[in-house]
Amino acid sequence: MTEAREVEDLLRRLAPRVLGTLVRRHGQFDACEDAVQEALLAASLQWPADGVPGEPLGWLVTVAGRRLTDQWRSEAARRRRELTVSTEPEPDEDLNRHVDDTLELLFMCCHPELPAPSQVALTLRAVGGLTTAEIASAFLVPEPTMAQRISRAKQKIKGHGFPSGPERLPAVLHVLYLVFNEGYNTTSGPDLQRVELTEEAIRLTREVHTLMPEEGEVAGLLALMLLTDARRATRTTETGALVPLEEQDRTRWDRARIEEGVALVSRTLAVSPPGPYQLQAAIAAIHDESPSTGDTDWAQILVLYKILDRMAPNPMVTLNRAIATAMVHGAPAGLALLASLDEDRRMAGHYRLDAVRAHLLDMAGEHEQAREHYRKAAKRTFSLPEREYLLRKTSG
Repeated sequence: MTEAREVEDLLRRLAPRVLGTLVRRHGQFDACEDAVQEALLAASLQWPADGVPGEPLGWLVTVAGRRLTDQWRSEAARRRRELTVSTEPEPDEDLNRHVDDTLELLFMCCHPELPAPSQVALTLRAVGGLTTAEIASAFLVPEPTMAQRISRAKQKIKGHGFPSGPERLPAVLHVLYLVFNEGYNTTSGPDLQRVELTEEAIRLTREVHTLMPEEGEVAGLLALMLLTDARRATRTTETGALVPLEEQDRTRWDRARIEEGVALVSRTLAVSPPGPYQLQAAIAAIHDESPSTGDTDWAQILVLYKILDRMAPNPMVTLNRAIATAMVHGAPAGLALLASLDEDRRMAGHYRLDAVRAHLLDMAGEHEQAREHYRKAAKRTFSLPEREYLLRKTSG
């Protein structure tokens, strides 16, 4: 019998492809999403008991398609019995195209008629599978605000097909960046990482890179993901406890991903103007090629963060720049830069501001103040591994 967890993981991977296939066939994004949810529910109930069908993607597409037809025939008549019938994909359907419907769904969600925040939010929901709460956390906005934004976005693209174009690329890359980050540093729950999200973000970014090999920022984002994900295995202990960068066993980092990421960013920086993702990839490459924190070229990292902060100002960039500043010029200089974020409403109550301030206060020898900010940060994070790490620092 298939374990429920295995079925859950499989459904999570297949869900965006099913939605993409239905939207490509029928349009009506919102109705298709409802039908897919019905099919996923049916599968979650039936597959653990009866086994996964030979063509799980085709099963879901067919059941969701029938559900969609039922909705159109009569909203009152819900033919749930059809959801438990063994099904096979339609014979003329190619469900394994090189560029699958997930990628086309990604570009659809970044429709030019949607404002950029709505493009990102809708794609995170439809393609990344994130909850509304997780998306709200990524955007630093209240959950009800995000729920309204996603609902309006669905209505806006209702009936649209799959057109794509270069004008959607910045939003697409931002979506993939946020999906990867949510997988790498999960905003809530017992696990530090959600590997299925990081792997899906890398897979989709590879697809975009295949379509647009000359786009420097696509290559830069792929390099950034690979260089960052290379450290995955060393970020937690066997019990799931967080291990900070300076304490990780660098001999266990994924050398293949580091080599691929370094080659990508080196090649793209040589032939195209640098963009934010390329700069972040260059910073990640310096970290990955350094034998230890002490041997890291922090001066070069600081230069790159200064350029990045001018090119794409962002409070998270400033946080990292403050750390690099402290490593080069001392903790007081880093703390002075950090103070510039105290009035930034996007950072109000965000745990990372307190966590970085605590780290820099520790560097400055202000250990009691550091413990106070570690405690504040621990109260504000919803990630259990991060909370436990921050609480351990309060007794250090």
